Amino acid sequence: MRAIYVETLIDAPVDRVWRATQDPGAHPRWDARFTRIHPVPGTVPTCFRYSTTVLPGVRVAGYGVHAGERARPDGTRTSVLRFGSADPRSLIASGSGYWRYVPGPRGVRFLTRYTYLTRWGRPGRLADLAFRPLFGWATAWSFDRLRLWLEHGVPPERARGNAAREVTLRVLAVGGVGGLALPAVGPAGVAVAVLTASVLALTVPPHPHTPAARRCRRRPPDPLAARPPSLWEKL
Repeated sequence: MRAIYVETLIDAPVDRVWRATQDPGAHPRWDARFTRIHPVPGTVPTCFRYSTTVLPGVRVAGYGVHAGERARPDGTRTSVLRFGSADPRSLIASGSGYWRYVPGPRGVRFLTRYTYLTRWGRPGRLADLAFRPLFGWATAWSFDRLRLWLEHGVPPERARGNAAREVTLRVLAVGGVGGLALPAVGPAGVAVAVLTASVLALTVPPHPHTPAARRCRRRPPDPLAARPPSLWEKL
């Protein structure tokens, strides 16, 4: 299966980006893929357990191991990860990936590339046709939420609220167009009006302080981004 790639540019010191992404308390605040991360004390490389709320009242648990290189000769940093879940409700059985931190004149290129294996046999592979793009979108949305936090001081919780309000307003706007159009154009014209309004609602850029997956790069722009770090093979 095709790996998921996401990259953003964060105008902040690399130490701040490193802390916000490596601290198990800070990480779930901005990353929508995790609800809790619990390191296992005394493990080298560092092992951890995680949980993710997939539906209200439904939480899936998993495990992982990660290692990082904070001081590389070229000034970049890397973090590698292997993860999995024994929970039969989890579509993801196991996976691996990495983060790169590449400082530059305009900020830190923070990028990830990862993939995973599914369970449930053929039904799982079919379900992944919809889940993988959604998981990639959630990763990109989370990366932009991290950027807003470190660049503009927008706490992740406020950014999530901004996103919820924007979605609500756009849905209400589309519904309002349908309601106003009905007396003027009748049922046949309402469908056209609602479709047009929906397209506009999806294409209008979000507020600068609202996270948006569209702001992130989704394909590797150069060989460095696409090449796994050597540490990944040793983990």
